[in-house]
Amino acid sequence: MDSSSGIERIENMPRTNPQYNEEFRREAVDLLLSSGRPLNQVARELGIAANTLRSWRNRSLGAGSAGTAVAPGPQGEAQMRRLRRENEYLRRQRDILKKAVSILAENPQLGMR
Repeated sequence: MDSSSGIERIENMPRTNPQYNEEFRREAVDLLLSSGRPLNQVARELGIAANTLRSWRNRSLGAGSAGTAVAPGPQGEAQMRRLRRENEYLRRQRDILKKAVSILAENPQLGMR
């Protein structure tokens, strides 16, 4: 058997690890995040591996979160205080709504016996 024929066979084999350009990756992640569909379903529709799409999403979200960090210094501290106050306010609202839902979910007939 000629060794050059073996090389030709390998070169003619389809690639198992296709290369995707950055635009395709970005659009795939945008589709995943905006569609609300499960990751596995979107990956299947695009013809890519779920793990590949997952890594693109994680890389994209990781890069995006770095730009949203609070800046150090007096302005950053003021923003942190404002966000903490807002967070506490939202927690109180959530707790009130939870209590209201539990009250409304009670059977009114049971309380009248």
